[in-house]
Amino acid sequence: MHVVVGLGKTGLSCARWLQRNNLPFVVMDTRAEPPNASELLKEMPSVETRFGSLDAEMLCSARAIVLSPGVDPRMPALVQARRQGVRFTGDIDIFARESKAELVAITGSNAKSTVTTLVGEMAREAGRKTVVGGNIGTPVLDLLNGESFDFCVLELSSFQLETTTGLGANVATILNICEDHMDRYDSMDDYAAAKQRIYQNCGHAVINRDDPGSVPVASTSRSTRFGLGLDQAEYGLVNHEGELCLAKDRQPLLAVAQMKLAGMHNVANALAALALGEAAGLAFEPMLSVLRSFKGLEHRCQWVRDIDGTSWYNDSKGTNVGASVAAISGLGAKGPVILLAGGVGKGADFAALGPVMKQHGKLAILFGEDAERIALVLRPVVDILRAASLEEAVSKAASNASPGDVVLLSPACASFDMFRNYEHRGEVFMQAVGELH
Repeated sequence: MHVVVGLGKTGLSCARWLQRNNLPFVVMDTRAEPPNASELLKEMPSVETRFGSLDAEMLCSARAIVLSPGVDPRMPALVQARRQGVRFTGDIDIFARESKAELVAITGSNAKSTVTTLVGEMAREAGRKTVVGGNIGTPVLDLLNGESFDFCVLELSSFQLETTTGLGANVATILNICEDHMDRYDSMDDYAAAKQRIYQNCGHAVINRDDPGSVPVASTSRSTRFGLGLDQAEYGLVNHEGELCLAKDRQPLLAVAQMKLAGMHNVANALAALALGEAAGLAFEPMLSVLRSFKGLEHRCQWVRDIDGTSWYNDSKGTNVGASVAAISGLGAKGPVILLAGGVGKGADFAALGPVMKQHGKLAILFGEDAERIALVLRPVVDILRAASLEEAVSKAASNASPGDVVLLSPACASFDMFRNYEHRGEVFMQAVGELH
């Protein structure tokens, strides 16, 4: 008997896969009313469920526990089952065993959705039958629905990688590592170790030259490096005929000015996507074509509008400090930054916001649960205002903005104190900006 623990989108997809393969299973969730309970029972009316708590006795007698990524494996009943020798698995683990497609696997504290989407678009432009999923879009086991594909790009979170053994990706990368999810991990070492699982049995590692945390701990047969340095071997930047260009082995590929994506952090993302795509056998022409046209994802340094010479950007997906540092650095070249930040800090250290706001910041407008913790870091380097709501923060930003300024929502925090999710937070921001005159 398999036990699916957690009934979010991933848990529901795991239940569907087990049913399709005629494997007996039970679904558990600590919540009395999990979000997908009605859909599960509609599709599988005879399935056994245990909602409201975890049944330790049943877990300890399970053939395997299929753990959803949102479930903390440190919960006592799960620790007990692991000590009893019960095998833990997850949707990525199952998918890797079942799929025969070429697999590009991408993780990192930041930018993984952008890079995953870029590589998926590049593969489609190159004519490959491509699916994209994992921590973005479709849960991976729902991709195994009978439709054929030969190329798969997966965005993987550290939570998903915790239950993944021997992933065996054709190409894999850790884009970057910075402090995140410290409410889930006992230390940064534990968090980094979870990310490192992406390199298990991989054929080709793509390494960020600018981030030591990207380097595989275990040796891999082949590797390619990318980074923002000038005149570097492999992927980097060159000055060519007066323009900054993406380059391979110091040979220009595309002028940065021809990209729709804004900010140097997105230049790094473009280089990562090129390195991943080439390692997976994609030709340069379709990859560069995508870089010329790709405008970015919603809520990730998304341009909203210009008002009286002030540019407004929505980076609600900036849910950790590293993401916000990248956004401030990337957009700071455009002008002084008015930062809107705050929310649930997940135990993070906000110290890294200080130097980048000292360099690029004009004002910080803070809101949410951990606003004061952020203020302690930023007060010595930039003016601070407080807001009771995001709408009030937008209003105060508008009152203090001058032509040439950049107003940036990049909260460095999760959204759950005030919003349903980061998408909801971004939508509230864009609506408030849209109502400005």
